[in-house]
Amino acid sequence: MSRISADERASERRTRVTIADVADALGLTKGTVSRAMNGYPDISDATRQRVRRKAEVMGYRPLAQAQAIRTGRSRALGLVLQTDIPGAQRPFLSDFLAGVTSAASAESWTLTVATSAGDMEMLATLERLVDERKADGFILPRTWTHDARMKLLRALDVPFVLYGRVADPEGCAWFDILGEEAMREAVVRLASHGHSRIGFVNGGLEYNFSGLRAEGFRRGMAEAGLTVAPDLMLSGAMTLEAGAEATRSLLSLEVPPTAIVFAVDAAALGAYHATESLGLEIGRDVSIISYDGIPEGAWVRPPLTTFSVDSRNAGSRLAELLIRRVRGEAPETLRETAHATLQIGGSDGPPLLSSDEIARRVQAAGAERPN
Repeated sequence: MSRISADERASERRTRVTIADVADALGLTKGTVSRAMNGYPDISDATRQRVRRKAEVMGYRPLAQAQAIRTGRSRALGLVLQTDIPGAQRPFLSDFLAGVTSAASAESWTLTVATSAGDMEMLATLERLVDERKADGFILPRTWTHDARMKLLRALDVPFVLYGRVADPEGCAWFDILGEEAMREAVVRLASHGHSRIGFVNGGLEYNFSGLRAEGFRRGMAEAGLTVAPDLMLSGAMTLEAGAEATRSLLSLEVPPTAIVFAVDAAALGAYHATESLGLEIGRDVSIISYDGIPEGAWVRPPLTTFSVDSRNAGSRLAELLIRRVRGEAPETLRETAHATLQIGGSDGPPLLSSDEIARRVQAAGAERPN
């Protein structure tokens, strides 16, 4: 292996742009330039932009190792994905990661991604990444009503941003989609079609979004002047199979619904299988509206009417909020929400069949099936 001579090292040092060079060019102190480059809140936005533009023009790049020693930061965001929950991240993962990495790269930060296969492993992985200084803060996707990840990071005094909300908001920053508003709008839309007997299939009650979406469904029913029937509200459906089972249960009632709102698309797709087995057709005999906007919803026939989420934007906003949190901004000032967008398919429309006629068809389909 050849060795670099002292002269070559000296030449390399002379040609490398330093923070002092940037400071001299701007007439600022090195400390001001350093704090501007690292996004400290005591530096104005105008100064930060001016410093970063000059650094870009001059080709200045901070040495990552030296910067980590000086600031105590790795300039990395952390994300731990839980692999033991079916489909927990799959619907949004690629777009979500693209948003996170794009926003992080814009600030010269990176993303550290790890996986865990259970709740305890999740907490152990978070703690390990903190101990090894692999991340300065964490994005926590799909929040639980009582989230142990949040409690651990709060106890360790490590910054985090939630993709969702929680029952205990103390010390929490978040970005979330207003799923409850989507559920309300879904009910109002179905009522405008003429439906009055509307069912609701919720996700797992351990997730915070489920309570919010149930409340949104109730608000929509009240706004439409309809009575909520407890037997038409089911929960725990996060997969196609669970959605099919819930649909069969609702349509097998003595007075079944003519329309169903689903809290997640994966469960709504199960309704297509269930209705076919019962001799009914989605969009004609039974209307459904759902939430998530996963690609599979466009492939079924008729296409699923759903509220879609801009996962790339969500990832981008979460990364930006977390970087600001790491830089010292108070979590209470870093709370944002956005609306899902109605994506109209062919799965909802006016009720062509009454509840009684649906019940008769379901009974006939059951009588035709062999024991």
